[in-house]
Amino acid sequence: MPSSSLGGRHSDGSHRIAAVAAFTMCSRNIKISVVLFLVLIPIFAALPHNHNLSKRSNFFDLECKGIFNKTMFFRLDRICEDCYQLFRETSIHRLCKQECFGSPFFNACIEALQLHEEMDKYNEWRDTLGRK
Repeated sequence: MPSSSLGGRHSDGSHRIAAVAAFTMCSRNIKISVVLFLVLIPIFAALPHNHNLSKRSNFFDLECKGIFNKTMFFRLDRICEDCYQLFRETSIHRLCKQECFGSPFFNACIEALQLHEEMDKYNEWRDTLGRK
């Protein structure tokens, strides 16, 4: 006859094993979550901050009225991005592209980046793209 002191519970410790297994599984899941968290934090910290540089302006956003030429457009856009990288001022990036790269800020970026020797080429590209 089984012992009544155990109140009908199994005396083989199966409940204890199940509890230890559940605790171990939960502990393992927590460890995995912590490791993933610690790995992902530096990755997210390295992403660009919210100044919309990750979204390149497209031809139509700048209201360019000329002929779209992907190479010309992205080369001029790159000048504005490099200018932003130099000064780290988000408004410079936006103002540089204003008027389809026809603003005085674009010319100032050309000078700041010491690209003035190729100004004739950039002016030709801006005319092709159709600055206002």
